[in-house]
Amino acid sequence: MVGVAIFHEGSSKKTADNELLNLLITNLNLDNNKIRFIGIGGKSNFFNLDNKNYSTIKMAVRREEINKILFVIDADYEKNDEKYGGYDNTETELKKIIHELELQDCSDIYITCDPQTKDGYLESLILSTIPEKQKSCIENFLNCSDFKSKENHKAILNQVYKTAYPQAPFDFSHQNLDELKQKLTTLFSMDKHS
Repeated sequence: MVGVAIFHEGSSKKTADNELLNLLITNLNLDNNKIRFIGIGGKSNFFNLDNKNYSTIKMAVRREEINKILFVIDADYEKNDEKYGGYDNTETELKKIIHELELQDCSDIYITCDPQTKDGYLESLILSTIPEKQKSCIENFLNCSDFKSKENHKAILNQVYKTAYPQAPFDFSHQNLDELKQKLTTLFSMDKHS
């Protein structure tokens, strides 16, 4: 069976990245059984050509077990990492890696961030989908807290969002998720990326 692969920053199946992707795939009525989720264990690992996940996926592509790959990676902030931080740097460096791996013909990239600022991570994308009043409240809490590390910030943002919106944790109809939905739908189409 030919399938697709989705690389993401998480290291297990219980990450926010995996959760959102699985829920969105289910919402789009795509076949979850055709996906090989690959948690690469952090953004820096995307830029390591020697990562064992890359050699494994290249073999799967050669054997025609995988015909499309989607790389889902956080933009983060340029001020925190001049080489890999920020949308443009992330995109440029990941395209270089994909080219060096010779996977450009079957790969696509989705950079998670707030679509308006082009900064942040998955949680920033999720935050961008809620009403402005609630978003301001969450942002004010985060700004005045002493939780400054990325992991603390992400964990708090994720938990506050889930607590505030337990009935509908993600608004999949929001336009800020349209690009990700399109990339997932394209991933499952029969034609290879051009």
